[in-house]
Amino acid sequence: MSVSVFNRCWSKVILETLVRQGVTHFCIAPGSRSTPLTLEAVRLQNANRALCHTHFDERGLGFFALGIAKSTKKPVAVIVTSGTAAANLYPAIIEARQSHVNLIVLTADRPPELLECGANQAILQENMFADYPLANLNLPRPSQDYAASWLISKIEHACHKQAEEAGVIHINVPFAEPLYDANAEEIDVHPWLAPVQRWLSQNKSWTTYPAQHQEVLIHEHWDQWRTKRGIIVAGRMPAEQAMGIASWANTMGWVLLTDIQSGVEASLPYADIWLANQTVKQKMLQADIVIQLGNRFISKRINQFLAEFKNEYWIVDENPQAVDPYHHSHTRFVAKIHHWLRAHPPLRQKPWLLEALALSKFCATFIEQQVGGNLNEASLAHHIERLLPNNGTLFLGNSLFVRLVDALTKLPEGYPIHTNRGASGIDGLLATVAGIGIGSNQPVVALVGDTSALYDLNSLALFKKLTQPTILFIINNNGGAIFDMLPVDAEVKDKFYRMPHHTEFSQVASMFDLKYARPYTWADLSSVLKQAYSRREATIIEIKVAPNDGSTIYKRLIDQISYAVVGE
Repeated sequence: MSVSVFNRCWSKVILETLVRQGVTHFCIAPGSRSTPLTLEAVRLQNANRALCHTHFDERGLGFFALGIAKSTKKPVAVIVTSGTAAANLYPAIIEARQSHVNLIVLTADRPPELLECGANQAILQENMFADYPLANLNLPRPSQDYAASWLISKIEHACHKQAEEAGVIHINVPFAEPLYDANAEEIDVHPWLAPVQRWLSQNKSWTTYPAQHQEVLIHEHWDQWRTKRGIIVAGRMPAEQAMGIASWANTMGWVLLTDIQSGVEASLPYADIWLANQTVKQKMLQADIVIQLGNRFISKRINQFLAEFKNEYWIVDENPQAVDPYHHSHTRFVAKIHHWLRAHPPLRQKPWLLEALALSKFCATFIEQQVGGNLNEASLAHHIERLLPNNGTLFLGNSLFVRLVDALTKLPEGYPIHTNRGASGIDGLLATVAGIGIGSNQPVVALVGDTSALYDLNSLALFKKLTQPTILFIINNNGGAIFDMLPVDAEVKDKFYRMPHHTEFSQVASMFDLKYARPYTWADLSSVLKQAYSRREATIIEIKVAPNDGSTIYKRLIDQISYAVVGE
């Protein structure tokens, strides 16, 4: 049998194993060396057992897969050819690892005899992503010396590890030429597949792992701790785990600080602003206990509070990795948050810190006054609920705007929200949005900065694949306005941090054949949104604002609240 036929047999076993582990989406970049994997993925799509997506840019493809995995909560496979094509996946792999998203990266490779000898497109790919994958499978050149059952077992073992601890699997697959002259009939009757034919026909896993039921045990001193003065900080968490946190904290009379990523109802909204008040902050530092639910807080003020807190500290998160950058001496619960809440019943008590409630209520009207009625960065963040459809999903990029939203917004409880805050990079944000749209098949509203959009322009090509209303807001403040917060000389800041680009995005939209609008007022925006939601396609809405508007309002709010008299 030819090398090309056996390459396909080898690829068939790999992809069949992945499908049985829940993979239904394959994201594929063009390339010759990956042909055996690509053609087997196409066979799965033709049999209605998987969906194949394509993109010409591997960096964008990785983030596109990340977006699909975020919205479907299932592992997504990426197929790329050898060389720097594989290296371009690194940013998405880092983000997936940091945010516990399941990606399976299949990198085609040259066989060993073509490495380090001047062969074209041959780089060192084994373990090329270092410790970011939770499993690195460096497969040998396809050979009948290895049983198909061995290959299945190796991949299933990695997938089982991924099911227990979300993250990335890297499978490096070298192929020798020829790559093309194989047909389905030859592949399906290959004798190497004979021992696993029954498995191939049954569509079930090779290995069965009994379900693990880990009961959350009540803390032995919970009866005492629940009578104390407590603070709950709710960070990024899966949407299904956010239910009930607000009512639990309110029953306890404890202070509840919520991150915009949590999906938890904010009973004390605008914490990033009112925590700037030193009087209230000092009273909060006198709490007996802080319980952190989830991880990764956007707010600088919440992070500063956590860094300064010195008393009892508990952390509840389903992933076992460390999620406390301030290294408290703490009690760690590896558990789903809603399971932990069930195991730790609340005790009905009166609120112990009324000043936080008073200041939060004061912020509601104070922010409204400061933001004003014009369409600008701060008002868009404060009134973001006006942009959202009932059945949609929100994506927030990494820029000044995500901080404004976290500080100035009170979202409806449980509204689906996604971010790329694992590594908080600006690469791949547009591709992630497109992936979320494909995975959710629901309307998507995304808000990103202008520099972020410029950094991922290639991924606008992916927006033509979307068949539901998709609104991409580009907040154009002419560069990196987030750097306005830095104490750097103005001239240096402008040239080396902000980097003004003096561009707009209407021609970009035209280049990618996308609908475009640039509203100037809230009335304009309302009309534009009505049209955009009536179309089953993507619309770019550019909000062009003065360079310092958002950062100036943000800094002014923080400065004025820090000196406010509590209860005023």
